[in-house]
Amino acid sequence: MTLTPPIANKHPHSITQHGQTRIDDYFWLRERDNPDTTAYLKTENAYLEEILGHTAALQEQLFQEMKGRIPESDASAPLRRGNFFYYTRMEPGKQYPIYCRKANAGAANLQDIPEEVLLDQNALAEGHTYCALGGLEVSPDHSKLAYLLDTDGGETYVLHVKYFQSGVLLKEAIPNIWGLLFARIGLAWAQDAQTLFYSTLDAAHRPYRLYRHRLGDDPAQDTLIYEESDALFSMSIVPSRSGAYLWVNLHTTSCSEVRCLPLAWQPGESSTSALKTIVARQPFVENEVEHQGDRFLIMTNEGAQNFRLMAALVSDPQRENWQEILPERADVTLEAVLAFQNDLVLIERKDGLRQVRLSAPDAISQVRYVSMPEAAYTLLPDQNPEAGTRTLRFIYSSLVTPRSVIDYEMAEGHWETVKQDVIPSGYDASFYQTERLYATAPDGQRVPISLVYRKGIQRNGQNPLLLYGYGSYGFSMDPNFNSNRLSLLDRGIIFALAHIRGGADLGRAWYEDGKLLKKKNTFTDFIACAEHLIAENYTCREKLGIMGGSAGGLLVGAVMAMRPDLCQAVVAQVPFVDIVSTMSDPTIPLTTAEYDQWGNPDDPQYFEYMISYSPYDNLRATAYPHVLLTTGLYDPRVAFWEPAKFCAKLRALKTNDNLVLLKTDFDVGHGGATGRYNALKDVALVYAFLLECLISATGLPNQQGGVQ
Repeated sequence: MTLTPPIANKHPHSITQHGQTRIDDYFWLRERDNPDTTAYLKTENAYLEEILGHTAALQEQLFQEMKGRIPESDASAPLRRGNFFYYTRMEPGKQYPIYCRKANAGAANLQDIPEEVLLDQNALAEGHTYCALGGLEVSPDHSKLAYLLDTDGGETYVLHVKYFQSGVLLKEAIPNIWGLLFARIGLAWAQDAQTLFYSTLDAAHRPYRLYRHRLGDDPAQDTLIYEESDALFSMSIVPSRSGAYLWVNLHTTSCSEVRCLPLAWQPGESSTSALKTIVARQPFVENEVEHQGDRFLIMTNEGAQNFRLMAALVSDPQRENWQEILPERADVTLEAVLAFQNDLVLIERKDGLRQVRLSAPDAISQVRYVSMPEAAYTLLPDQNPEAGTRTLRFIYSSLVTPRSVIDYEMAEGHWETVKQDVIPSGYDASFYQTERLYATAPDGQRVPISLVYRKGIQRNGQNPLLLYGYGSYGFSMDPNFNSNRLSLLDRGIIFALAHIRGGADLGRAWYEDGKLLKKKNTFTDFIACAEHLIAENYTCREKLGIMGGSAGGLLVGAVMAMRPDLCQAVVAQVPFVDIVSTMSDPTIPLTTAEYDQWGNPDDPQYFEYMISYSPYDNLRATAYPHVLLTTGLYDPRVAFWEPAKFCAKLRALKTNDNLVLLKTDFDVGHGGATGRYNALKDVALVYAFLLECLISATGLPNQQGGVQ
């Protein structure tokens, strides 16, 4: 074992913007098909395996621990749709779920009803190192299944249709489609159960075209219903919960237009002319639409930063005829609307936590709130496909409570835990302690921190601690349960979650105060959280690790560049670290759609601000902590070359012997490995790195082959 770190070749590349010239020595790593690029990435992988080779037994132990917390045989809580109960189940030794259903035959026990297997993802994965579903939609007559399949990690899916009775796949397979399985985005059936709607991608991986496909027709002849010509806008399609409409959402990260298409389409009708605009696009105005009976409910931030609720008649949805049914509230952010026949459910955020507001359909009468059993928690509404039900299903967890499927009877106010994740190897929540702290940011804002740790830990300043953050796109990092995390907690590591600006943890203003020309608040908030945890003797610099992924990788990369002395270890997963170069290239996926998140570098003001915090552009000759970077070769969201370039430049500049490690998975994209066991092995590697950096008495080998 040489333990000699790879040194990437330098090929100076000049980039001039706004009168400034930057030299990028590693620009050549963008060339995915260049043999030198492949060789460099493989050499980095080999180096990582050498450096972490002595942790092989630890990684296996961690893997077995985490695997032991997952039931080998398990099934999801059945979800009723029409005359069937749909669910997924796992079998021992298999990586992927099996999608099943049972007829609602009136049996007292669902187990007595014969099972019908709809789709076995394990069979789809045969012969592939990656397998992901981007959409899964049962036809309205429950006779067919349409699904989107990706087998290389590039998030470009192929549409397939399967007949349940015969198990036969339709001969046509439609490529270049985009979708999101968990959000039911990207695929929809018309009510005739013979017509499908889907959206395709342009060269920059932007969903931009809406097509209608008739089963059995040549896909080349599919009808183009709409094309979004503005490169700043992307398209997402999703069926309404009522099943009556297809929502066509045209959006950036801060603006959205909503159109609708009736799903009661019949052959001979023009679905193109039936596409109607419900909410036209306006700069910095976001909208979501829900259908309830004879009206549309519109959640909008037009004139209301925290959003308000409007209503429009389906027969006349013109903007001038909208009526406000719930005004903006200063202390509450409206996040989602679920309309049922007899109830209106609003998902709100107050004091950093989600709450569920129930009322009559008018939004004013019979107002009540669902009582939560813990002071801090995570709540997510489930699909709730039956508009006529009076049962609301949502997902509940906390830092110490495993994921629980809750059926809440809205009429009686009764809470029923339908299913709580079981941990076969054993788990006792009473062994763990949670806390909520507040750090003070440089501008005086109080930034929440959620903590969880094994009881008995003393605040002596010597505890290893992992601080996690994200802070972008208005995504809130709520305190949820993760059974993998127990492997850290049981080894004495404190886990801390920083609720920093850029997320919407404390409402819409919290998000707005951490984007564009205020983006640095995200980083200084995180630094303030770290310093507060050190000052309060939860940890010390030598035992502090920080971690984030994607835009959270930008976070920890920027923090490391600003304060290289802050911590001992950094884990940056699929990190967005070359922000100026990426945002200056509109051919890169997602770039143009995110100008209103980060800014457009063509504008000198945004260019100067972005380059002042871009992690790649702010590396300098100084001592840095241990760093682990991970990426996927086919990542369409954050290209592999960003962490690769960052690794090469950091190693060339750092003045100490701390490690810089890069792991490239040649078979995956942004989300990492698919399959429940493969994913755990990736977690085990990250945890082993952190444990060696923060706890191990022997430490990691340094680049000279010694021990630190």
